[in-house]
Amino acid sequence: TVCPSVRLSPGAMCPALAKAAPQEEGERGSRRSGWGLLVTAGLGGTLVALYAVATPFVSPALRKVCLPFVPATAEQIQNVLKMLENRSGSLVDIGSGDGRIVIAAAKKGFQAVGYELNPWLVWYSRYRAWRDGVHQNTKFYISDLWKVSFSHYRNVVVFGVPQMMPQLEKKLEEELECNARIIACRFPFPCWIPDHTTGEGIDTVWAYDLKHSRACETKSLEITPKTES
Repeated sequence: TVCPSVRLSPGAMCPALAKAAPQEEGERGSRRSGWGLLVTAGLGGTLVALYAVATPFVSPALRKVCLPFVPATAEQIQNVLKMLENRSGSLVDIGSGDGRIVIAAAKKGFQAVGYELNPWLVWYSRYRAWRDGVHQNTKFYISDLWKVSFSHYRNVVVFGVPQMMPQLEKKLEEELECNARIIACRFPFPCWIPDHTTGEGIDTVWAYDLKHSRACETKSLEITPKTES
């Protein structure tokens, strides 16, 4: 655009250029606004995706007790396996999380089962078992532990919190046979005296042989026939 031959005062602008300048600024502003919206939308979408993926893994796994998913450490797994030495029979992990205890036990020859209320963790556990080649020796169920009977398991692993341990102690004492061993991780049972303990701090593991509890001794006395002298 060419301005007519007129004398302009310093700082004055050609009317045509003055009209075009706001349009150019508006276009640049629109482009900046568009990029800002794209960046905001992308960041928001990423956060939503992360929330959708992460929430099922950290949400409470039990209805009666708020028990978020906390993966077992490598040392905890080794301590659990140590407590399973010279043991045989079926094994169950109560609140199995991502399945690492069940998978580790299956690699040692156990027929291992995990119960977990969080479906995302159960599906992930099944994938991990398949990936590690032990899917034939493992099973994972989506279930509330309070609605399951553990009567046919000889080895029980529990990753619990203090609020649930008294009620779970009572449930297991009522359901399990006297030859069962219960392995508690992170927190011990309130009334039982452990037969074996290993590890330190959060990696501590307590093993309880149910045959040493008073309830099992009472059951044995009840079923033993009396002999006359």
